[in-house]
Amino acid sequence: NGTFECYTLEPRKDQSQGKPYCIPCGTFEVVLRWSNHFQRITPHILEVPNFEDIEVHPGNYARDTLACTLVGQTMQPDFIGNSDLAFEALMAKLSGQTEISITYQEELSQ
Repeated sequence: NGTFECYTLEPRKDQSQGKPYCIPCGTFEVVLRWSNHFQRITPHILEVPNFEDIEVHPGNYARDTLACTLVGQTMQPDFIGNSDLAFEALMAKLSGQTEISITYQEELSQ
């Protein structure tokens, strides 16, 4: 809804070493569905060029993801904290929504 919800963290931007690397800028449709990896409902980001099975999920470091987006309530360089709390709050907001999208843009300075 345009209001700040949480911080996010992804793998590196540099693509020269291959995947994982961050999702390109753009707006993408999101659906809530079962994650076999996490054994729970997670947001899945659809139709990202050159990516498959992109999820939003808890985690603290870029190494905790293979191109997915991590969420957290606090942020430090290369780290986000209170990730489980941020994920639960995000899921509470998304639950029952039928049209969900996510926009990736260039990193904003703090």
